[in-house]
Amino acid sequence: MADDPYLWLEDITGEDALEWARAHNDATLAELGGERFEELRAEVLEVLDTDARIPYVGRRGDYLYNFWRDEANPRGLWRRTTLDSYRTDDPVWEVLIDVDELARAEDENWVWSSPEVIEPEHTLALISLSRGGADATVVREFDMRTKQFVEGGFELPEAKSSVSWEDEDTVLVCTDFGEGSMTESGYPRIAKRWRRGEPLENAETVFEAEPTDVRVIAGVDRTPGFEHTRLGRYTDFYNRIRYELRDGELILIDVPTDATTATHREWMLISLRTDWQVGDVTYTAGSLLATKFDDFLSGARDLTVVYEPDEHSCLSGASWTKDKLVLVTRRDVASHIEIVTPGSWERVDAPGIPPSDETVVVDTDPFGDEVFYDTSGFTTPSRLLHGTAGGALEQLKSAPSFFDADGINVAQYFATSADGTAIPYFVVGQRAEPSPTWLYGYGGFQNSLTPSYAGGLGRAWLTRGGTYVMANIRGGGEYGPRWHTQAMRENRHLVYEDFAAVAADLVRRGITTVEQLGASGGSNGGLLMGVMLTQYPELFGALVCSVPLLDMKRYHLLLAGASWMAEYGDPDNPADWVFMSKYSPYQNVSSDRRYPPILITTSTRDDRVHPGHARKMTAALEAAGHRVYYYENIEGGHGGAADNKQAAFKAALTYEFLWRMLGG
Repeated sequence: MADDPYLWLEDITGEDALEWARAHNDATLAELGGERFEELRAEVLEVLDTDARIPYVGRRGDYLYNFWRDEANPRGLWRRTTLDSYRTDDPVWEVLIDVDELARAEDENWVWSSPEVIEPEHTLALISLSRGGADATVVREFDMRTKQFVEGGFELPEAKSSVSWEDEDTVLVCTDFGEGSMTESGYPRIAKRWRRGEPLENAETVFEAEPTDVRVIAGVDRTPGFEHTRLGRYTDFYNRIRYELRDGELILIDVPTDATTATHREWMLISLRTDWQVGDVTYTAGSLLATKFDDFLSGARDLTVVYEPDEHSCLSGASWTKDKLVLVTRRDVASHIEIVTPGSWERVDAPGIPPSDETVVVDTDPFGDEVFYDTSGFTTPSRLLHGTAGGALEQLKSAPSFFDADGINVAQYFATSADGTAIPYFVVGQRAEPSPTWLYGYGGFQNSLTPSYAGGLGRAWLTRGGTYVMANIRGGGEYGPRWHTQAMRENRHLVYEDFAAVAADLVRRGITTVEQLGASGGSNGGLLMGVMLTQYPELFGALVCSVPLLDMKRYHLLLAGASWMAEYGDPDNPADWVFMSKYSPYQNVSSDRRYPPILITTSTRDDRVHPGHARKMTAALEAAGHRVYYYENIEGGHGGAADNKQAAFKAALTYEFLWRMLGG
């Protein structure tokens, strides 16, 4: 579209664009609203708000901390308790921050973002709060002893900031310092040392990234005896140049720029995205290596392979306790937990973990040997386990069953993609005969989709006779970095061929029919839905596309879009646009093909993926004569919802749309 007739819809808060969005919201609710919609919303909200949920915690010093939302506290409570109290059925919680009360007192629509707590003292925190759920936040210093914000303390205005404690009176801060201080991707490019009582404009610059970089890196590890200050720059989404700051000197950490590193006490772990040759040895992509950090900085390359993947397995995560390393690995998506002893690097299976579809590490204590695990499955509610790494475990909490799982089966199948690759997917449902089926996918940024319990899905979809499918397509990380890297940029088509192969396989197996098959995805998964609509419309009966990228010709010019060019390509480069133009949904809308009905949702407050993508695609589809529904939440940021009520509304809209379109 050389002359884009819908460019005006990129005006995020322009009255014409907002009036357009409100009119579409009204039209969508007029058709999808009704008794069943309200029932679905109530069912989902009951799951989200119930006090029977597990209050997941993380240790900081003597306390376990939790952030909690429910019907009485829709914006949430930041609170803490002791382990002894947490073990009881009714823990005594000490509230530090009541976000609802704070929002009322300040007449602001605050949404909780995160706390940056000083370690190991746990006395002060830098609290990030956003307006309406945006990525941009304000930052305020909070005293965890007095439970009050610090008057005259560290405070930052709204920006996409990051902060890290150097000591109780000094922070490293990356924020919007004014003209020239942000990258083309909209993130900070300058790191400064800011001392208590000093005006922000007088803070000392310690490192600068380039304007063309994604963002600057600045972080501090305050572990006594093993203090580190890390500076650097993300040159693109996957590559970074890192330095250790010692006595005012920057020392290059000479690892592959696309590797991930983590230091713990005397050790450094290196996780490889691509093969790395060191001397005569080649370490394969997906491997986890360990070395003594100081020795490595001095030039030694004494590397130990802690984990090496194979064709069916990969590393999913690594978490430290004080004296142990906890590994989560996967084999054909199924999780497995191992405990590693540093030095010998001996790996043993973690004892005491019951069989389940999925086990994850909720939290570890880097100053002790405590670990929390969560185990669950598509039809098995979560159980929270607690103990020491490699020691005995106890079940601290269990979540209730939110739906009757009798007769609901879980099975894993493999579809064959166009290039012959086997693509795993899970099918959850009763499946006595072809039924309304909801296929979900993402396929990007090495994000893995894994089995988990979803009470709302069970109540609103599975027990009503629907089938749910989760596709583990390339672009994700279910088989490690190579599952992702082989589907980047010019090979992006593999993502879409994989998803289409799963859709066709569901029909071939008799699990569903084309008319009964719906699919959904958000963000990068929203792009996936846009491609399914414009390239594979004959495979689906309905699609749901949330907070999506869709105009790939202009995505890099909108908000954080430039940071994703390593994933998709640069549309201003003619060679890149050749392959991008073939799938970019907005540029490929056709009035000559039959499209399934589609629901497109976004948020006005999404400052990561511009709502203009969703708005413009909706307008183009309407102009081409297609059936499209649209809803734009004023709040919610990239998550699409700012509280549980909004999340339940958004979910119910999807459920009702799919039920109606798929004949449920």
